[in-house]
Amino acid sequence: MAEHTTTSHAARPVPQHAPTTDAGHRTDRRVWIRATIYIAATHAFAGFVILLFEIGGRGH
Repeated sequence: MAEHTTTSHAARPVPQHAPTTDAGHRTDRRVWIRATIYIAATHAFAGFVILLFEIGGRGH
């Protein structure tokens, strides 16, 4: 019986700082934009809730 040698794709080293890609496009910038939008939206919502408490507390 002959020996079979196969090359494993898992044996290939993966670069540690490889950019994340989606369909060939870098996603690093999109992640930061999305995170900024989420943070801004969360702060706006929190401000609105605080405003509601301030308006509601004026009646006492």
